[in-house]
Amino acid sequence: MEAISTGTYTAAGVSPLLQSRNSCLRITSARFKIASTAATIGRSTASIGQQPPTVPMSIVDSSELEQATTLNMKDFMKWSKDMIASGSEGGPPRWFSPLDCAAPLKDSPLLLYLPGIDGVGLGLIKHHKRLGKIFNIWCLHVPVTDRTSFSDLVYLVEATVRSEHHHAPRRPIYLLGESFGGSLALAVAARNPHIDLALILANPATRLRESQLENLITLCEVIPEQLHPSMVKLLSVTTGVPARLAVAIPGSGHSLQQAVAELFRGDVAFSSYLSVLADVLPVETLIWRLKILKSAASFVSSRLHAVRSQTLVLSSGKDHLISSPEESEKLHKMLPNCEIRRFNNSGHALLLEADFNLVTVIMGANFYRRGRHLDFVRDFVPPSTSEFDSVYQPYRWMEVAFNPVMISTLENGNIVRGLTGIPSEGPVLLVGYHMMLGLELVPLVSRLWNEHQIVLRGIAHPLMFKRRREGKMPVLSMYDDYRFMGAVPVSATNFYKLLSSKSHVLLYPGGMREALHRKGEEYKLFWPEQSEFVRMAARFGAKIIPFGTVGEDDIGQMLLDYDDMMKVPYLKALIEELTGEVEKLRYDTEGEVSNQDVHLPIILPKVPGRFYFYFGKPIETAGRKEELKSKEKAHELYLEVKSEVERCIDYLKEKRESDSYRNIMARLPYQASHGFDSEVPTFDL
Repeated sequence: MEAISTGTYTAAGVSPLLQSRNSCLRITSARFKIASTAATIGRSTASIGQQPPTVPMSIVDSSELEQATTLNMKDFMKWSKDMIASGSEGGPPRWFSPLDCAAPLKDSPLLLYLPGIDGVGLGLIKHHKRLGKIFNIWCLHVPVTDRTSFSDLVYLVEATVRSEHHHAPRRPIYLLGESFGGSLALAVAARNPHIDLALILANPATRLRESQLENLITLCEVIPEQLHPSMVKLLSVTTGVPARLAVAIPGSGHSLQQAVAELFRGDVAFSSYLSVLADVLPVETLIWRLKILKSAASFVSSRLHAVRSQTLVLSSGKDHLISSPEESEKLHKMLPNCEIRRFNNSGHALLLEADFNLVTVIMGANFYRRGRHLDFVRDFVPPSTSEFDSVYQPYRWMEVAFNPVMISTLENGNIVRGLTGIPSEGPVLLVGYHMMLGLELVPLVSRLWNEHQIVLRGIAHPLMFKRRREGKMPVLSMYDDYRFMGAVPVSATNFYKLLSSKSHVLLYPGGMREALHRKGEEYKLFWPEQSEFVRMAARFGAKIIPFGTVGEDDIGQMLLDYDDMMKVPYLKALIEELTGEVEKLRYDTEGEVSNQDVHLPIILPKVPGRFYFYFGKPIETAGRKEELKSKEKAHELYLEVKSEVERCIDYLKEKRESDSYRNIMARLPYQASHGFDSEVPTFDL
C-alpha cells in the first residue's frame, strides 16, 4: 500500500491534502433530507493554509426519524437505497450530521462515525436520538463510486480531528469505527498521539488473515454478474455468516445462488432487499473496498504500538466475517488503555441489532467524558425509562423472589408504606446497613426509580472501577450496570460534588466489611469510630435519612466465612491475591472496619424469604453548618444516625415475625391470583 506521509499542517491543524468546498450537496427524498458538506480529497498539489472543513449541516426533521428507537436492519437497507437513489452519489467522501439527534448537552464532545465497507454512514441509525443527546455526531459518507485510497481517507479524518481539536483543545474527540472504520480510527490515533482521542471500535477489521473477508476478494472477482446481489447481501447484512460459505460451492454440485439461498433460508429481509444492497455495494465497489480494507489492516497492524488513546472494543461472539473475539484480545494486550465489552450472541453488524443499546454500553463502561478526565458527577447522564428497563430486566426476578417491603417516615414522624417519606428534592443522603453481598441494592435502586424517578448515586468501592493489576478478579464489565445507574468510586471529592449537585446519595459507612461479614454478624454495624459524612452533609444542608434492611438470613445460610477460608492454605492464598489486585480502603483506620480483604463467602441458599426496608425520619442539617463544624457536635449527630439505623433494623426484625407472607411459598398463591405485579400484604404498621 502507499505510504502515508506526515505532511505539513496549518495552524488550524488542517491537512494540505484536504480541500473544503463552500458548496453543499443536498439529498432529497420522501423519507429524509440531508444537507452535507462536501470535502474533496486532493490528489494533486494542494495549497497550504486552507480553511478547516465547514461544520456539517443537518438532516431535516421527519416523522419517521422520530421512531429511531425502533429502527432496524430493514430500515438501514431501505434508507441506504434512498440516500443513493436521491442523487447523493458522485463526488468525494463527506460528513453529514443527523438532525433526528436530540439537542446535545453543553460541551458535548464530537463523535465521528466511521462506517464499515458499505460506506453509507447510517450504521448508527437506531442510536441517533439517544446518542445525539450526549454527542455532536458527524457521520462519514463514502459514495459507492468513490475510489479514495485508505491513505487519503486517513488524511480526511485526521484533518477534521486536528481542526476540531484546535477549536476545542480541552474536549475529547470520539472516533466510533465499525469494522473497516475501526482500522481507520486506529490509524488516525496512531498518527496523532498528542490529541485526546477516545476510540470505540465495533468489531474492528484489523486483521483479515484466517477470516472470511480474505477469501471473498477472489470470490467476488469470479462470480457471474447476475449473482452480485447475493454477494452484496453477504457483506452488507453481516449478521452472522457461517464460515462454510467459502467452501460451499466447490465440489458441492450446487450453484452459488443455490448455496446462498440455502444459507439465508428464513431471512425474510434477504429476498425483499437484494436490489437495495446491489445499489449500495456494486461488486466493483465491493472489490475496491475489500482491497483497501486489506491495506488498512496491514497499516494498522504495524502501528498499534503508537496508539495511546483510551479505547473501548465491542466484540461480537458470533462474528463470522472476522475473528472479533481473538482480535479484541490482541488489541487489549497491545493497547495500553483498552477495555473490551463482549456480546457473545451477536453478529458482525452489532450496532444494528435490535437489543443493542450503544449509550448504555458507553455509560456502563464509564467511557463518556466531556473533559480531559472523567468526572463521575458532571459526566453522568441519567438513564431514560427504556434504558433503565433494559438494564433492570435481568434482575427483575429479585422482585418476585424477595418481594421487598418498604416503609418510610414522614417529617411529622408518621410511618407510611412506600417511599413517600424520602424527599424528592436533594441533596439527600441515605445512610444504612449493607446486607451480605449488597443484595439490597437492586430492590432499593429500582424502587426509587420506578416509583419516584429518583436516581440513587451510590458511593462504591474502587474495585468496581479499576484494578491495580490484572489477575483473578472478575472483569470490570461485571459492574457496568451499577456504573450505568450512577455509582461513583468513594472519595471526598466525589461526595462533595454529589451533594453540591443536589443528588440523592447512598452511603454505607460499614462498606465491604459489613457486606462481607462473618457468621453470626448479621445486622451488626461496622462503622468507623469517627464521623465521615456529617460535616459534609451540613455544608450543603442535606437531609440525612437513616435506614435499615433485613432479610439476608431468610435467603441463605453461611457455610464458610472469611475466618473459615483463611484456615485453608489455598483459599488464604487466593484471598491475598484478590485483595492485592484492588485498591484497599481504610487500611489506616482503627477497628474491625479496616479488615476489607476481598473474598466470596460460601452460602447455602434457602427457600426465599422477604426483604424489608425501613427509612427513618429525615434528619435536617440545613442551618446547622456552623454548629456541626464542631467535632463534638458532628460526632453526636453521627452517633444519632447510627443509633437510628440500629433501631430501624430492630423494628423490622420484630415486625417481620407477624408477616404472614414472609415466605415465598405463602406469597406465590397470592401473586398467582392477584398478579405478580400486585402488592403483597405484610405486617401492620
